[in-house]
Amino acid sequence: MDAFYASVEQRDNPSYRGKPLVVGGSPNQRGVVAAASYEARKFGIHSAMPSVTAIAKCPGLIFVRPRFDVYREISTSIHAIFKRYTNLVEGVALDEAYLDVTENKQNITYASTIARHIKTAIFQETQLTATAGVSINKFLAKMASGQNKPNGLTVILPEDAIAFVEKLPIEKFHGIGEVTAAKMHSLGIHTGADLKERSSLTLPQASLTDLTHHFGKAGHYYYKIARAEDDRPVEANRVRKSIGAETSFASDLSDVGQMLQELEQIAQIVEQRLEQHETRGRTLTLKVKFSDYQQLTRSKTILAPISELDTIFEIAKTLFESIDLENRNIRLLGISLSNLDNAK
Repeated sequence: MDAFYASVEQRDNPSYRGKPLVVGGSPNQRGVVAAASYEARKFGIHSAMPSVTAIAKCPGLIFVRPRFDVYREISTSIHAIFKRYTNLVEGVALDEAYLDVTENKQNITYASTIARHIKTAIFQETQLTATAGVSINKFLAKMASGQNKPNGLTVILPEDAIAFVEKLPIEKFHGIGEVTAAKMHSLGIHTGADLKERSSLTLPQASLTDLTHHFGKAGHYYYKIARAEDDRPVEANRVRKSIGAETSFASDLSDVGQMLQELEQIAQIVEQRLEQHETRGRTLTLKVKFSDYQQLTRSKTILAPISELDTIFEIAKTLFESIDLENRNIRLLGISLSNLDNAK
């Protein structure tokens, strides 16, 4: 869906249409943006951005409280549209899903035709637009869906897959964040072709070892997507095991106060996501990655499941304060909750 939460608010309130708007946060207190309209994005505003940063970029920005009950209801209606074509629907979030239409209920030959039918039905029934990506696997379909927003449709044919990946800037790859992209740039990897070349040494195992040396387990994933390969199936009944959020910093953090401020904002995002999925968790895990790429986690399990911001932040803060930070800078912080209650 295109700027889903923000688009719903603009649909339901005509005075918001055509104006920069964000869902979540507040201009008067610390908070984070849950979603930004396309008008707001023109100012460089995006989800997970602190409210104070967003208002600085656009003083006339409109802040709207999220209505997750409405978003969930619309998402349910959209999934009902999907089910007219296939039962192999894997929801990623309220506003995103993978569909496997290899075999479909209406015996339509082309996946692109199904995508057009779905986009039309969504607009007719919800007055909202969606963007579709069509290809031979999850990775390519995801990349296609980001090529022509909003209200777009992009198809990556099998014969075009490798050429598409080779030309793609590395920072555009799904699964490669800002910090990882910067590290790849330092290794001379700027495009998919560079990534493929880096992982194409004389012996395949040696090239894979090289990637895992630099990027850990993710190196296996990078090795495959450099070749346009992704064998993950669409899992229609996937059970969510955890909900979390993490932030990679463009510049490593050295100030503890700033670290805690970032941690609180991450906790706010986690709270929002728990509310979206109507669930709570009993095990909180803090993730910390240092400037040298060393990573550690700290976890705490409590008897009563939690979803409130204050509790999430306090537990995360306690775990954070147990870590020895002497002369160490941080490049990533993350919080996740597992042992979910009523997970959806």
